[in-house]
Amino acid sequence: MKTDRPAYLSVDEYIASFPEHTRLQLEEIRNTIKELAPGAQEKISYQMPAFFLNRILVYFAGYAKHIGLYPGAAAIEVFKDELSGYKTSKGTIQFPLGEPLPIELIKRIVQFRIEENSKVHKK
Repeated sequence: MKTDRPAYLSVDEYIASFPEHTRLQLEEIRNTIKELAPGAQEKISYQMPAFFLNRILVYFAGYAKHIGLYPGAAAIEVFKDELSGYKTSKGTIQFPLGEPLPIELIKRIVQFRIEENSKVHKK
């Protein structure tokens, strides 16, 4: 598969590749995840930032018109009512650029994923 995106070596490099307004929102999501999951490993996976805690916790990415958060299908289903104002798909949420990020909602989604991952890890 050919892509026009460069091969990012770090999350810092990934975030630095965006315009300032996008960088600020990517950093806000990144810092929120780090705060909730300080033991999670940060890495680039599928050419986007990801946090790993026993397995993938969440991905996030910047685009021309939105920030994508990829918490998986179960999280989308659990939070579907609160996500009704955003474009979603099976495992993706799109937060429009230029609008404040719903940080409290993002925190609850990440916490859900932490709990979900810990249950899988205990099996």
